[in-house]
Amino acid sequence: MENSVVKVEAEQSMKTTRNRYSAEFKARVALEAIREQKTINEIASHYGVHPNQVTAWKKQAVGAMPEVFSERSARAREQGEALKAALYQQIGQLKVELDWLKKKLDLSVEEKRAEIDPGHPELSISRQCELLGLGRSSYYDRPDGEGQENLRIMRLIDEQYTRAPFYGSRRMTAWLRGCGYPVNRKRVQRLMRVMGIEAIYPKRRLSQGAADHRIYPYLLKGVTIGRPDHVWSTDITYVPLRHGYVYLTAILDWYSRYVISWQISNTMDTSFCLEALERAMEVSRPEIFNSDQGSQFTSREFTSRLEAAGVRISMDGRGRVFDNIFVERLWRTVKYEDIYLKEYPTVPALTDGLREYFDFYNRERRHQALEYRTPADVYYGEA
Repeated sequence: MENSVVKVEAEQSMKTTRNRYSAEFKARVALEAIREQKTINEIASHYGVHPNQVTAWKKQAVGAMPEVFSERSARAREQGEALKAALYQQIGQLKVELDWLKKKLDLSVEEKRAEIDPGHPELSISRQCELLGLGRSSYYDRPDGEGQENLRIMRLIDEQYTRAPFYGSRRMTAWLRGCGYPVNRKRVQRLMRVMGIEAIYPKRRLSQGAADHRIYPYLLKGVTIGRPDHVWSTDITYVPLRHGYVYLTAILDWYSRYVISWQISNTMDTSFCLEALERAMEVSRPEIFNSDQGSQFTSREFTSRLEAAGVRISMDGRGRVFDNIFVERLWRTVKYEDIYLKEYPTVPALTDGLREYFDFYNRERRHQALEYRTPADVYYGEA
């Protein structure tokens, strides 16, 4: 009888994927993603959900945060009090759940799966999954996510793209096959989309930005940049880790090559780019700010912050990566001199390593183009 109930629940969970996770569970996963201490793959594996769900829940949580501090929060508090009163009526059930849960915290997905008791007299399988922070479908099947082979392929793609940014999916597929990976082009295209990269050759405008995102003209053609804070520039790059990946953004002063600020994120959203911008604005502000036409930089939140500061906005032509050449050179430098050499295992390790490297890059690494001075010497007008 119990087996038939389990079968029915499994079938129902597959038919109603939108309802199989509780709000509390989604909030817990989203908070883990917002903390930026783990990659999306690590979080997805830990909680037994698909990486795309982690990304979506993080985006929803970040988007809902302003509502928490709005005038509606008073009404939310009233609703919370009513909910609290209702919860007091369920103390007996909670006692059962807590007694069952207290010895099952901080387990891996496999260990959580093993702790599920299909024959428990008072707790259903669905409720046990919720208490353990385990997606109900994960009790029956393991989500795929990005497997280790895909992560290895993405690492190779990143290295080859850093060497040869003109490689599109066709050339990259042929190159990977030559390295012994029997991949097809569709797989390579998907992985390159996840990584946020594309070949730099001119091409038709195949993708459109959001309808409400304004595209600004490129202002740097023929401009001589002869002083710090004349032009700042930014971009995003993919960073491989031992068990996943994150994204890195940086803001660079063109004249001095000084990295004014940087930020990492496990999702390629606007918020971490805004954080980097705010930190850079605490240092100084440029006359012109240049970026590509990515949705993060064309978003109203990002451009309005620049406009409010009186900064002129410049954007590269689509498919013209060399309009932002100094940031591309920065990515090549930091990857060859730090990221590829150290193969960081975790997000905190990467954060500490990049903090150390960018301090070295700004204050100790001498550039031939700067007459063997450091970026900090040039940016701050030192000897």
